[in-house]
Amino acid sequence: MIDYLIVGCGLAGISFAEIALAHNKSILVVNDDSQNSSRIAGGLYNPVILKRFSEVWQAQEQLELMNQFYTDLEQKLAVKVDFKKPILRKFFSIEEQNNWFAASDKPALSPFLSTSIITKKYAGIDSPFNYGEVLHTGYVDTASLLEEYKKYLLKEQLLLQETFDYDALEVLENSIRYKNREAKHIIFAEGFGLHANPYFNHLPLDGTKGELFIIKASDLDLDVIVNTSVFILPLGNDLYKVGATYNWKDKTDMPTEEGKQELVERIREIINCDFEIVSHFAGVRPTVRDRRPIVGTYSKSSSIHVLNGLGTRGVMLGPAMAKALFENIENGIPLDKEIDICRFEKRKK
Repeated sequence: MIDYLIVGCGLAGISFAEIALAHNKSILVVNDDSQNSSRIAGGLYNPVILKRFSEVWQAQEQLELMNQFYTDLEQKLAVKVDFKKPILRKFFSIEEQNNWFAASDKPALSPFLSTSIITKKYAGIDSPFNYGEVLHTGYVDTASLLEEYKKYLLKEQLLLQETFDYDALEVLENSIRYKNREAKHIIFAEGFGLHANPYFNHLPLDGTKGELFIIKASDLDLDVIVNTSVFILPLGNDLYKVGATYNWKDKTDMPTEEGKQELVERIREIINCDFEIVSHFAGVRPTVRDRRPIVGTYSKSSSIHVLNGLGTRGVMLGPAMAKALFENIENGIPLDKEIDICRFEKRKK
């Protein structure tokens, strides 16, 4: 019998797999690559919501866990995936500058917002009102992480590359059986695929489609991430990742002309040089209305669990939410009420 069967190998699944392995638990991962939001994600981590100049929920704790998590993963996989880079918020007015300084005075935000205005001029961008710098930021190369982690799982014979068959899951008294394998626990980390899950499809997972570009802009010279209504992330060789759109109605992962036009318009608000679109991606983020993850245990079995709803901040949230679920299962430590799926049961009553 294994300890954990994990369904899904995105940021949530990898995070849980790693904490389980770190505690000498046996695992098996089932994955079919049907969900691609982790793979195509921007991968940015940023402790500040720049649209409103407000703190990300539990940002400090998440950053500390995340930094150690990706450092350990890089050593294990022998690949660089975590890139520390400043995020600059381009100001469009004196009023925005003033709002930035007002926010930086708040105790929750002062560790993350520099009070020094960045006046550097970057080729390809007009910035008469300059920039504010967010501290403790960067990005994770999620595509490389997922690819290398799957290679590791295959090498260790810990990966089943198949579509999970819910009909083949048997719920036993203190365990589950999937086909010919028995496990003490099963962790569902399928992202937007949760809608097909008969145990948790009642949860209000509201997928949000995002579209991104890789662009080539030879006259743009950036060594930092610029974030306004979209982010521009330098990849090297005049290539930049740009995103992302938010569409709450379309639940497909196909790029659209509408998304393309929106991104093009937003890019032109930031840069003043020519660019060409090299690639156009789309994916559905697993988002929740109350902007909190969905973590917990099925009401009718102590062996069935969910780790989902990481939304746009999976890079930061994944390690912290996996740790919370693992400690809940193994040590009985209660989940934070803001993430526990019990919050939805109460609403239904």
